[in-house]
Amino acid sequence: MRCPYCGVDEDHVVDSRPSQAGAVIRRRRECLRCGKRYTTFERYEERPLMVVKKDGRREPFDRSKILQGMVVSCRKRPVSMEVLEKAVEAIEQEIQNRDEAEISSVEIGRMVMDKLLQIDPVAYVRFASVYEEFNDPQQFSRVVQMLTRQQKRAPRAEQ
Repeated sequence: MRCPYCGVDEDHVVDSRPSQAGAVIRRRRECLRCGKRYTTFERYEERPLMVVKKDGRREPFDRSKILQGMVVSCRKRPVSMEVLEKAVEAIEQEIQNRDEAEISSVEIGRMVMDKLLQIDPVAYVRFASVYEEFNDPQQFSRVVQMLTRQQKRAPRAEQ
């Protein structure tokens, strides 16, 4: 690392500490020539991930789009931002753990739907109606019937 003041690449690390949930290391350095201190940040290099849209276009992965879609689906529902953030983190982690450098927007949409189904059934229906491009009330009815069947099959918590 070159000193931003004198340009010499001889320094020593005075202090290191993790930041941003351990994804970044903050280092305080001191130049051995001029004695001035400066801060550097070290992070792992993420491989670029591209999203293949339905029309074939490719664009860089953007986690904020997932969060935004989930927030809109959960509007006026009893779902905290913390729950949504954790869901988005889980989706992003699952995507990053894949070996492929590309993922289809359809796969991401399915992942979001799976998470919303666990979080809030109304939010799930809202997201599904946009994602699946519902054109008539029967499509809503089919999804609601599917959710009703799932709730009947799910074991009830003992009281």
